[in-house]
Parts: sequence; structure tokens; C-alpha cells
Amino acid sequence: MMFNEDFDGRGDPTMFEPYWKKMGDKGTMVISGSQWMSYVSDFTNICFFMEPEFEGAVRRLHRTVGNAVVDGRHIVVGTGSTQLYQAALYALTSPGGAEPISVVSAAPYYSSYPDETDYLRSGLYRWAGDAYAFDKKGHGDYIEVVNTPNNPDGTNRKAVVKHRPDDQVQGKLIHDLAYYWPQYTAITAPLDEDIMYFTFSKSTGHAGSRIGWAIVKDKEIAKKMAKFVELSTLGVSKVSQHRAAKLMEVICDGYQNCKAKNCELFFEHCQNLMAQRWERLREVVERSEIFSLPKYPKEYCLFSGEFNEPHPAFAWLKCKEDIDLEKFIRGCIKVQGRTGRKFGSDQKYLRLSMLSKDEVFDQFLERLSTIKAISNGY
Repeated sequence: MMFNEDFDGRGDPTMFEPYWKKMGDKGTMVISGSQWMSYVSDFTNICFFMEPEFEGAVRRLHRTVGNAVVDGRHIVVGTGSTQLYQAALYALTSPGGAEPISVVSAAPYYSSYPDETDYLRSGLYRWAGDAYAFDKKGHGDYIEVVNTPNNPDGTNRKAVVKHRPDDQVQGKLIHDLAYYWPQYTAITAPLDEDIMYFTFSKSTGHAGSRIGWAIVKDKEIAKKMAKFVELSTLGVSKVSQHRAAKLMEVICDGYQNCKAKNCELFFEHCQNLMAQRWERLREVVERSEIFSLPKYPKEYCLFSGEFNEPHPAFAWLKCKEDIDLEKFIRGCIKVQGRTGRKFGSDQKYLRLSMLSKDEVFDQFLERLSTIKAISNGY
């Protein structure tokens, strides 16, 4: 059975649009022609280009959710988490040494880490692959990127290199917490790592605003990260910062002011939607007898006060036969996912987005349900 349009598995979070439409004017802001014209927001701040309203909104949101420690920590704003990743690498490796520092992450790792690490061809650092296979003795100092919950497979992660008993080489950690929000996973503790970064894209769904932020313990590291952002883009859009602050305010005000049980609060709304989507996907996969999905244990969520099962932003689909699953799915039902090979894994895995619009997700399930068997030559 053939379909005319390709399903796009990039992870564009358009699933959130209906909620924000319901919010109406609550999320609306009016900008005059004379507002936010300067490069400078506050010269006394490590991030002189960060708007005070944005910093205050970030701290308030994390205190509301309880997913990260912000008291006594430095906030660095960036043009999405991609820029903050580069800024963190720069801060941890400059001024550099005789050899580039190795950067690793446990497979399956986020598919963009290799390209983002090596894109600038920096002499400060280089991509060294799977953290499980990393040989500290042969490579010296290293940086390990811990993505939790992990993209693509949704598992909760801890560092795998630094925590080995024989660790004598100096290792540094970067925590990518793009998906550590209640709609995707249980909030088990307020995390307090050296460098943690988040993105507006996956927290509220506003990917087009291109806003991310890092929470940093060490002042000198935060200064270096801010300097990287300054040198690469001379700051971050103030319009985007104020839009982000406004929408974070809407979310937090909902929790602060809602007294009725039927309040449609952001994280509960999105959590319910993700749970429904995962339930429907699992039903289709279980009927197929060809594919399988990871199973996740329930954990107690401090935010909801309940035991919750994770509902990741991506489905890590596995084929029971050893085939190129990306090629098979694309050719059979015109669905575009991302092959497991890009994540340092196997070709029989495929990452598929769970964050598309309702009509796109419905069509995806319909197409997937048509696959009954795998023929020779696909």
C-alpha cells in the first residue's frame, strides 16, 4: 500500500499548538517599534545580553516544576540548546592543550552530537564516539555528554565513563536535559549538575523562537559560555527572550492561581496527550508481531505526586528481523524516520517523532498498521 505524503520524523513539536491556541490572548504580547533596540540588557550580569525578565521566568519555571536547582546558580541564555552545547564545549576546553579533548556520549546517543562537535573543526575538542567504548588510557581527558531522558530511546541516563572504579583520568560532564519535563518523564529530583542545558523547543513547544538556557555552577565556566554566545551571535534575540518569558509566565501563573480541579494546566494537558499517543502506538506495534518498543518502569514523580510511566518525545522502534528499517519503512509506507546508525546503534532501529500534529500522527499510525510482514527485498 502506497501513500503520497511523507511523514517527517524530525521532532518538530507542533503537537503543542492546540493548547496555546486555547490560551488565546494570555500568550499574546505587543511590541512597539522602540522596544529592545540595544545589544545590552544588563552589563552587571555575566550574560549582558540576557533580559532580566527572561532570567526570572527561567528560575520561576524550574522552581514550579522542581526539575533543576537554580538557587545560587548562573543562567546563560543561548540561541537554542545547539549553541549552548557548543558554548559548553568551548568553556570546558579553552584555552586548549597539545591535543583536542575527546567528547563522548553513551550509544544510542543524540544523532547530532557528532556533527555539532566536529562542525567547527575545533582544535580544542573532537568527537570520540560511544562512551561505553571509550578508552581513557589511550585518549586522556574527556567530556561526556549525558542526555537524560535520552534521545532517541527515552531511557534515564547517568555518566558511564566517569563513574567507573578505575577512573584516574579527568573527566567533565555536560547534561543535556531537553526532555526532563513532566510531559515526558517523572521528575524524580531537582538535578544539580555542573552544566545543565534546556531548550524552549521541547519544554513548551516553541521551537521557532530558538531559545535555550544553561544552568551553570561555576562562575568562570558561565563567563566563558556567555563569551562564546557573544562572539558567535553577539547575544540572543530580545524578542525571543520576552516571548519565552511571557509563555513561561502563563504556565507558572496557571499553577499558582488555579484552584479548581478541572483547570487545564500545561504539563498535565501535555502528559495526558503523550500518554494517549503512546498507548495507541503500543497497540499498533503489539498487533504487528514485527516490531517492538522499549518498556519503561514507572517512577514516582515529585511534580505530580504520582507514579508515572515515561512517555518519550520519540519512539525507538526495533524490527525483529535484521533489516535496514529506515529504508523499509520509507519505501513501504512513505514514513521518514531516522536510522539507528546515526545514533551509534544498529540499522534495525528507527527513531520516530511523537510530537507531530494530531492529523499527522493519526496518519502515521494508520500507515504503520498496514505492515503485516516483511518480504524479501522489502
